[in-house]
Amino acid sequence: MNATTTFHLDGEEIPFTPGQTIMQAAVAAGTYIPHLCWHPDFQVNGSCKLCTVKVNGRFGSSCTMEAQVGMEVENRTAEIDDKRRTLLQMLFVEGNHFCPSCEKSGDCSLQATAYELKMMSPHFDMFYPDRPVDASHPDVLLDFNRCIMCGLCVAASRDVDGKNVFYMGGRGLLGRRVHISSESGRLADTGFAVTDRAASICPVGVILPKRRGFAVPIGQRKYDLAPISEQVKVKTP
Repeated sequence: MNATTTFHLDGEEIPFTPGQTIMQAAVAAGTYIPHLCWHPDFQVNGSCKLCTVKVNGRFGSSCTMEAQVGMEVENRTAEIDDKRRTLLQMLFVEGNHFCPSCEKSGDCSLQATAYELKMMSPHFDMFYPDRPVDASHPDVLLDFNRCIMCGLCVAASRDVDGKNVFYMGGRGLLGRRVHISSESGRLADTGFAVTDRAASICPVGVILPKRRGFAVPIGQRKYDLAPISEQVKVKTP
């Protein structure tokens, strides 16, 4: 291995090509850095901050920070994972994430990351937001009460589907949310289709195909079969 194009991640030598971020290099090497809003197919969002690492003693987002020769990167330390658990706890209470009743259970990246980081309780008081549920589309249900504002549906609809069905709007912790780009604000009044890339990109249970919720039984779903840290090389929807 050429030592001039590597950095160390938790003591492991990670090769990279110029221009790659720490996250990109880690995924290419099969090393897991916890994340939710990053996706290899889309422009970096940087909203969830779960992928924060310590680089030469300073904190930074691994999804935006370019890899450099000789970097010493700390990832899965007790200190950093403790901060990640706090971020997860805030995400769980900010939305309505009741895993036992959710159709996405076992396929949900938020749930799988909480298991990986051993999050045992939400810790904070629940917000219980009242966001709209849109069942107007014949094939897809939208439950924005589960939204973590990752922006992946916005990017997928814009960059892959070319439809711009979704957009971010509003301000503040409870005011900012994903909206539907139609005069009525209903999904049925857009060109959205269940075959769109945006229909399968959501890491949680916001965008759900109708009549297929439990086609794959609980216990046989993606993260039931192997933890998220072992599926790092798999591109997840």
